[in-house]
Amino acid sequence: MPESQKAAPPTPPALHRSPTVRALLWIAGSVSLALGIIGIVLPGLPTTPFVLLAAACYAKASPRLHQWLLNHRWFGPMLRDWESDRSLTRRTKAVAVLSMLVMVGFSIWTFQSRPAVQLVLLITGAIGAFVVLRIPTRKP
Repeated sequence: MPESQKAAPPTPPALHRSPTVRALLWIAGSVSLALGIIGIVLPGLPTTPFVLLAAACYAKASPRLHQWLLNHRWFGPMLRDWESDRSLTRRTKAVAVLSMLVMVGFSIWTFQSRPAVQLVLLITGAIGAFVVLRIPTRKP
């Protein structure tokens, strides 16, 4: 794409005016980031949407934490892509869904004698994959 047709980098959102709302956004962002990190190893819990939500909350509540996420070694590329294109690459989506599949499969195998737990794992894994797959895929 020629340089003149490239979209300008997104401007960072302004902090919310209310300190109470900023505090609530900071809490929501922190909980979301924690769930995203837990989702790395917990089957069925998707990491990507939680990290995207954390970045959105931090953008309005804490520029320092928002910048930290944008510059993070693992989360940064995905977040920068999301903020510039509002989409994810096929590779990012594939890694997310494949890692969920592996962890859910391992967990289902671990709970062979507990069909109810296996069913819950299968359902939560399917929901997690559905959420990730609904995110738009960037055109190459």
